[in-house]
Amino acid sequence: MGILNFKWLVTNWSSLLGVLRQKTAANKPSVGARGEELAADFLRKQKMKILHRSYRSPLGEIDIIAIDQSDRSRRTIVFVEVKTWSSPAQGGPSDAVDERKQERLTRLALEFLKRHHLLESRARFDVVQVILEPLSIRHFPNAFEATGKYQWFS
Repeated sequence: MGILNFKWLVTNWSSLLGVLRQKTAANKPSVGARGEELAADFLRKQKMKILHRSYRSPLGEIDIIAIDQSDRSRRTIVFVEVKTWSSPAQGGPSDAVDERKQERLTRLALEFLKRHHLLESRARFDVVQVILEPLSIRHFPNAFEATGKYQWFS
């Protein structure tokens, strides 16, 4: 294996594992896995570096953790919730991030920041809405503030 192939493998290892973990028994990606893959590709095109996909802890899962590199002097850690629907007839996926979900994501993000000694870093919560048929991707930066008793500064 050449050096370039090895570097590519190291760089993309967590993304590859995330995709492999989310395959169904029929070896087809689930609707959610397809949506997360599309969302990750979309965010990369928006100058974001994907750090983790399907980040898991005892508190739950964060779909995507990224760094927004659009302004190099103000890098921001972005916690992304991806909502995927197979068609628009099923409703709006972005509406599915209710207050309870926001509180859970806040706890998960705080746990991640503590674990990685990043409490002083800028952070935000985004939602990416993916509708598969016809394909539509919408990004909602700063979709919500940290909520619940685990807010950043409570």
